[in-house]
Amino acid sequence: MNANQDSSPDHDVIIIGAGVCGIYQLHRLLELDVDVTVLEAGDGPGGTWYWNRYPGCRFDSESYSYGYSFSKELLDEWDWSEHFAGQPETLRYLEHVVDRFDLEGHMQFGCKVDRCTWDEPSLTWTIDLHDGRSLTCRFLMTAIGLLSAPTMPSFEGMDTFEGLSFHTYFAPQEPVDYDGKRVAVIGTGATGVQVIAELADKVGELEVFQRRPNWCAPLHNSKITPDDMAEIRDGYDEIFARCAKTPGGFLHGPDRRILAEVPVEDRHQFWEELYNSPGFGIWLGNFRDVLMDEEANAEFSEFVANKIRERIDDPALAEKMIPTDHGFGVQRVPMETHYYEAYNRDNVHLVDLNETPLERVTPKGILTSGPGSETTEHEFDIIIYATGFDAITGAFDRIDFVGADGMKLSDKWADSPVTYLGVQIHGFPNLFTLAGPTAGSNSTNFPRGIEAGVDWATELVKHIAANGITRVEAKAEPEAQWTRHVKDLYGMLLLRKAKSWFTGYNSNVDGHDRTRYLIYNGGAPKYRELLADESEAGYPNFEMS
Repeated sequence: MNANQDSSPDHDVIIIGAGVCGIYQLHRLLELDVDVTVLEAGDGPGGTWYWNRYPGCRFDSESYSYGYSFSKELLDEWDWSEHFAGQPETLRYLEHVVDRFDLEGHMQFGCKVDRCTWDEPSLTWTIDLHDGRSLTCRFLMTAIGLLSAPTMPSFEGMDTFEGLSFHTYFAPQEPVDYDGKRVAVIGTGATGVQVIAELADKVGELEVFQRRPNWCAPLHNSKITPDDMAEIRDGYDEIFARCAKTPGGFLHGPDRRILAEVPVEDRHQFWEELYNSPGFGIWLGNFRDVLMDEEANAEFSEFVANKIRERIDDPALAEKMIPTDHGFGVQRVPMETHYYEAYNRDNVHLVDLNETPLERVTPKGILTSGPGSETTEHEFDIIIYATGFDAITGAFDRIDFVGADGMKLSDKWADSPVTYLGVQIHGFPNLFTLAGPTAGSNSTNFPRGIEAGVDWATELVKHIAANGITRVEAKAEPEAQWTRHVKDLYGMLLLRKAKSWFTGYNSNVDGHDRTRYLIYNGGAPKYRELLADESEAGYPNFEMS
């Protein structure tokens, strides 16, 4: 791919990240005999499944819909043990894929990327690593994950705590002894919900510090028997075909009926079936207007609120667990196993930060203030920060990307990310943002989305190689049109009103207390169609030379 240049870069392609996306992109490029290497900050492959080792970490999409679909041999030889696999099993799966396709020799671990700089005269990227090394490449691909930039709160005294403390993303790799320990969990988002439910019966005392409750629904996980696995294996074609048809790439697609057209008794019976079924059906398989219409959403939210009231013994506590600032499903829905029942235990206590704000962390624990001037010190052995991520753009912000004419990506994206199809950025030639902001994969069952994106990027690489192309850059006007289109799609959905990572909201990150347009909401089938239209037309919205 570099035959037209006087001096060759270290590699034709460098991929940043060895998670689900980076693993598959590496495999596809090696099929083309491309000189490629992967730079991974961790000490092994797996991405989010390498880092997130917190108690209770697991899928909330069906295991067999999450795994790769590209290899029949891989599908035939891998057995899932649960319908929603836990982190250890998922990591073993990804390690198996790396071994199965002999990929590890093309990966470099412990490589934290600090800076990526475009050099116009040589048409190359220079990647500066934290260890002092620099590498060059013709084409740079990012596979850095949508939830890979954890955010810590800024409480005073956090560094003074004498016990064990960690963000869930950086949970210790070695097992932690929770038996009899006094544990604090700060945060009740999707991660916090999993941690709380898992630890409730394993610790001495568990205190949950909650600022804003989330709507949660039962996961209904179960084991997969050998007979189940044989049936799943026989049905893989149907499973992946079904995922390809749904907007989110999951097994669950919306019910096309309008709520008001369905009699009240029938709609409640339908909701009961959804609530008692496994997976995201309760969220993604509901009446289509539940996520779009205020009245429909309010009615269903009250249905779920009553479920919460039924599951928590203390009525006053139950009301604290019911969100009042957003309706069900307008932000990411945590799927849980006996989460609400955890609060019925004598050793589990909720600290409502709206009533008793967290003042600071102390050497012994956490200090909260009461309605008056009094303060209370809660003593702990372990503090777990389940405080979320600087989603989608955060991983980009932690690398200094410098494009043509010295343009910084952080400056271009200061208000909101700007891309074309989520795959390239005007002013940043030869940079391909696999699963980047506004790409379709960020709002879908991730492997289903990235397989489509990676396959498209691989075809583009083939086109580049076949035509002796050395420079590729998205044109400015198509980029502006795409960005407007992404913004307009938010107007159709209630999620536009939520304070969640879907809208770029994160109170722990300066400047992220407002709406940013991070994800494509047009659905996976439409996104794949747009990618296909671009390639079949000969890439008219890219400047190639």
